Amino acid sequence: MPKSEATPARPCLLLLDGHSLAYRAFYALKDANLMTSDGQHTEAVYGFTSMLTNILRDEQPTNVAVCFDRSEPTFRHVEYTEYKANRSETPEDFRGQMQLIYELLDTMRIPHLSLPGYEADDLIATLATRAAAEGMNVLIVTGDRDALQLVSSEITVLMTRRGISDMTRFTPEAVVEKYDLTPQQYPDFAALRGDPSDNLLSIPGVGEKTAAKWVREFGSLTALVDRVDEVKGKVGDKLREHVAQVLMNRRLTELMRDVPLDVDLTDLQQGAWDREEINKLFDTLQIRGELRERVFKVLGTGEAEPEQGFEVETVILGPDRVTGWLSALPEGRAGLAFKGAYGSGTGRIDGIAIASPDGTAAHIDPTRLTEADETALRAWLGDPARPKAVHDAKGPMLALWAQGMELRGLTCDTALAAYLAMPGQRTFALEDLARRYLNRDLKVEEESGGQAALFGDDDDAPAKDLALRAHAVRELAQSLETFLAGRGGTQLLEEVELPLLTVLAQMERAGIAADRQYLAGLEAEFGAAVKQAVEEAHRVVGEPFNLGSPKQLQEIFFVRLNLPKTKKTKTGYTTDADALTWLATQTDHELPIIMLRHRDQQKLRTTVEGLIKEITDDGRIHTTFNQIVAATGRLSSEKPNLQNIPIRTAEGRRIRQGFVVGEGYETLLTADYSQIELRIMAHLSGDEALIAAFESGHDFHQATAARVFDLPPEQVDGELRARIKAMNYGLAYGLSDFGLSGQLNIPVAEARALKEEYFEEFGGVRDFLHEIVTQARKDGYTETIMGRRRYLPDLTSDNRQRREMAERMALNAPIQGSAADIIKVAMLNVHQALREEGLRSRMLLQVHDELVFEVAPGELEMLRQVVTDQMNSAYSLRVPLEVSVGIGRTWEDAGH
Repeated sequence: MPKSEATPARPCLLLLDGHSLAYRAFYALKDANLMTSDGQHTEAVYGFTSMLTNILRDEQPTNVAVCFDRSEPTFRHVEYTEYKANRSETPEDFRGQMQLIYELLDTMRIPHLSLPGYEADDLIATLATRAAAEGMNVLIVTGDRDALQLVSSEITVLMTRRGISDMTRFTPEAVVEKYDLTPQQYPDFAALRGDPSDNLLSIPGVGEKTAAKWVREFGSLTALVDRVDEVKGKVGDKLREHVAQVLMNRRLTELMRDVPLDVDLTDLQQGAWDREEINKLFDTLQIRGELRERVFKVLGTGEAEPEQGFEVETVILGPDRVTGWLSALPEGRAGLAFKGAYGSGTGRIDGIAIASPDGTAAHIDPTRLTEADETALRAWLGDPARPKAVHDAKGPMLALWAQGMELRGLTCDTALAAYLAMPGQRTFALEDLARRYLNRDLKVEEESGGQAALFGDDDDAPAKDLALRAHAVRELAQSLETFLAGRGGTQLLEEVELPLLTVLAQMERAGIAADRQYLAGLEAEFGAAVKQAVEEAHRVVGEPFNLGSPKQLQEIFFVRLNLPKTKKTKTGYTTDADALTWLATQTDHELPIIMLRHRDQQKLRTTVEGLIKEITDDGRIHTTFNQIVAATGRLSSEKPNLQNIPIRTAEGRRIRQGFVVGEGYETLLTADYSQIELRIMAHLSGDEALIAAFESGHDFHQATAARVFDLPPEQVDGELRARIKAMNYGLAYGLSDFGLSGQLNIPVAEARALKEEYFEEFGGVRDFLHEIVTQARKDGYTETIMGRRRYLPDLTSDNRQRREMAERMALNAPIQGSAADIIKVAMLNVHQALREEGLRSRMLLQVHDELVFEVAPGELEMLRQVVTDQMNSAYSLRVPLEVSVGIGRTWEDAGH
């Protein structure tokens, strides 16, 4: 897209049709299904931001405004009530994003305009006409071809074509080349052609070629109407029949150039923006990485633009120099940065940078050390009395272990500290944190001169970069600790998250043994089931088809088989799992059930295939545990994701049979908390009836159902218990009436009545849930029993969808977050107790509320006692914690 050839000194006004671009972005990215972890769609926001950023970068306007349509009728609707009446209803997923786009523009300090009674095109036409008269160049970005009537020597139109980056630049010459008409003639042509998108009717039998020919031949629509009898043939008859329609089209197509806008062109300039505001919005929308950096680069000098890099004075320590440098290191905390390859079971360190408290730094190549240097480095790294700060320390910790070194004395992990300060962020990269908390780019301050004098050539660039990162970590640690102290997170960092790093690293290093042969057989079995489902599907349809093709499935289900229609999407009627389940209840046809079985078996096969790939040479699977992913504080795992292993079906549980006790150990032991979220809800709400249900000695869900339905516990059948179980767990996760109706397959009104019955018995729970949201709206955050905060700015959002999502998160975060806190404390306590008792048994996995241990010979009863005691005493609740323990050769056998 070539840039305008306007005189550089001449000001340029950029005008964007906001709704047009947002719609374009939404549909271009709809198949990408972009959404936040909380379910907020962001396709339109992401695409709009990308388009806007690219245009600002390429065109570099001096003035800018984004114009939007409004919901009120315009003067065009007054003249023609059917104007745009054929347009389909705005998709809900799109409607919920418009407020986000307004918020984005406000945050970027870019003016946006709308006016009741007028369309965005009219505002654009007015501003463009005014700007051109005042000697400005104008660039209009839109997807509406009506804007071509504005093109002149001063006004250029950028017309979107496909996707979010393909545009055509229309100058007067380009309009003539494309349509063989001048911009002034274009609205006459459009009136004759009609516009289905605006419900402006065309002349039957008259297409674009004929309409353009008439305008060229007669010069204008006015002349054509004056001489309409000269048009011969059937098309002439049709034209004469529809002259009134054409003239109305022409009036409606004409853009207004004198809209009463109370704005001065000098006001249409980007204001001073704040990096932190943009970061917060992008964190909320989970817009990360490249687009965020592109936005900052394009915006240029905002209020919070980083003013400098880091002053770095660094030396490279060759052989025989490490010992002396470390011995002279002053007291105080050092910053460390590592370069290497990290893995759960292994790793290596290729470079270490140490930033001294006095502002100097050293780079060490651990592969080029003398014996004395290696001894000194090992001693310093492993000295708990020498405080250290590291960014994302678990990977380097594992790699150092693989090289026979320890990392002790860690007083701050800047990734963990940033996570506790702002758990809603979706990036904790050191570069982003340095900008956010230090207002500095991760680069060397060129005027310092220190580094240039100490490095001889560019071959040392990697060492320079690593030293720079160590400096940033040291300064960032202090800033984050101050910030975190103001948010009450210091104790969580120092007493829970930092100590847990070592525990998790040891679990990752240990891994869990896997039975490769068993898993291979299971994969083959699931593969055979997939193949059988494919053959059955082909048989019932009568011909082969691709079971993974939504388009083919839509054709088969809704055209050939004429099954009931499911939810309509952009690409047709959905065939997702929910739709197939619904179809299975609405018809006797075999295909929906076969398709569900095919997808289940395919998912199981893929899961097992992924596990087999992760088995290392030691015959074990070493997952990676993440502390900074879930905003609630829960741990997650990846490579492989052990939380993804299905356990609700018998076939899914068979996968757990592939995890076995390793050589040198006698069995696996699993321990998990029983109904921990419900116990926490009883504790936090103080509801006496709920507490009494736990203390009754009956099954908890049976006991609560008995209270709700006023029955003796023994008369509560399976259906009633299932209803209250869904309620018990659902309330802890902000379950709505609609969500409950879906879970129980009952009408929404019945679900609402069930909740009301529940709250009549458990009024303390109702009051507690109400108070959580009220207090969170007042404070801006929720808090767990250990002070873990989750900030929810959308609780006061004008966007209903975002506000309701934030309310559900406010209900969920204190309960699920408290459960996460408790099991983390339990892990720390169990780990410490194992060391104190001198046991060789070890903790291998944490999945949700469950811990998995490998039991050394002769230690079973001692381990059982240690685990039970430490998990039960992790936190004192009004309803005591309860731990269930199981033992077996495999993970599944040890289940309970």
